[in-house]
Amino acid sequence: MENIAPNFVYPFPMLMAHSASPLKNNKWVVKSGMITYDLLAFDKARTWDASKKIPNHRTLSAREALSLQPNLKREDLTGASVFYDCVSIFPERLTLAFVKSALAWGARVSNYARVEEFLLSGRHRVTGVKVKDLLSGKDHEVHGSIVINCGGPWADLILGLARQEGIGEKLVRSEGIHIITKKELIRDSHVVGSMTAKGRHFFLIPWRGHTLIGTTDKKYTGNPDDYRVTKASILELIDEVNASFGDGSLCYEDVQYAYGGLRPLVEEQTAETYTSSRRYEIYDNATDGLDGLITVEGGKYTTSRNLAENTLNLVREKTGWAMGQSVSGRRYLQGSRIRDVEAFVTQAKRDHPDFAPDTMEYLARNYGTEYGKIVSLARQDRDLSEVVTHDGEILAEVVHAVRDEMALTLPDIVLRRTGIGTLGNPGGEVLEKVAHQAGHELGWNQDRVARELADTLSILRVPTD
Repeated sequence: MENIAPNFVYPFPMLMAHSASPLKNNKWVVKSGMITYDLLAFDKARTWDASKKIPNHRTLSAREALSLQPNLKREDLTGASVFYDCVSIFPERLTLAFVKSALAWGARVSNYARVEEFLLSGRHRVTGVKVKDLLSGKDHEVHGSIVINCGGPWADLILGLARQEGIGEKLVRSEGIHIITKKELIRDSHVVGSMTAKGRHFFLIPWRGHTLIGTTDKKYTGNPDDYRVTKASILELIDEVNASFGDGSLCYEDVQYAYGGLRPLVEEQTAETYTSSRRYEIYDNATDGLDGLITVEGGKYTTSRNLAENTLNLVREKTGWAMGQSVSGRRYLQGSRIRDVEAFVTQAKRDHPDFAPDTMEYLARNYGTEYGKIVSLARQDRDLSEVVTHDGEILAEVVHAVRDEMALTLPDIVLRRTGIGTLGNPGGEVLEKVAHQAGHELGWNQDRVARELADTLSILRVPTD
């Protein structure tokens, strides 16, 4: 991911605080694991961008740890480990880069298309799907030699549509939430990890001048369509943070935004979903009477490209198609062909002195080699150069999201294409400007603009129940 998406995935130092108990958080127990990790990941310095090579871990005394992060909980602090992992600065745009890359290689994609039923030849051969366009209400049939069900937490429910006798909810799902606060909890120099008394980790991540805190790991039962973040879940996370980090002063009123999601668990579970792995499984549904259908469950960003490669290997086995070997691990994602990210960002600032440095910093990192399209829009219409976030985002991104990135709703724009809403509600004035600009592009009337604003505010509201 560092190599093929260099403007989205960055190595970052992680400071993990240690205490005498539980045993797995003992400084020397952890050090043995760190040494093993360094040996296994011996090639971590062989990155395409030399500035992104990852150094080995180091162990700190309690005093050294506190000098780096003064808000660590001093009680029982025995020291810390500093190791490197990667952070993704904008997961939604990273996902979009994969979609755009698929398009560049000939894929056809459609958003807001919900699978209603499977098309079958006889009782046991899947030949496609019927989907509903959720915006127009129209139904469409999509035919294929192989259908891949990668519905994540919905995978079992989707599979049930293909089985005429139906299927119950068999997946175990785990809820994870994050909260964002402006409260100064950590210095920007490190991601800070801490461990609860029950042995569960959480992390405090510096992000866009805020602190991103997560994640929880709790079993979720019920239909994933009904999932939402609750105030109770937020308070549980706050309690864990206060018990294990800082002076215990973080409170519900400090939360600027909260979001959550579900992940499917693909193994026999213990009572605590935190103990389960993030592995994935690929099923050939021909083994249970549905030839032509493959179901993929589990996975995460780190393993997603490899998961896709292995899934296509199964497609090749089933079809005999001469697809060749995968090249996706050796090709930049669309918009990410950047050999040296820091030099690229510096050059972007030099080349466009008529824009604020923080705007060019944001555009270069989050749009990569495609940032010029946004600069061009802003130069054609200077009103689109208006800055709408504290870190330099501009209105031209809204137009670009609609014209070039399939954005069709206000939440699409502020949460899934830009970062205008990813820190929480940016304020009524900003949202109205964005909504009216989007409405101009998409032909919305005033009623539609009002509905989009209401929907977006509902999403951005911190839960109160």
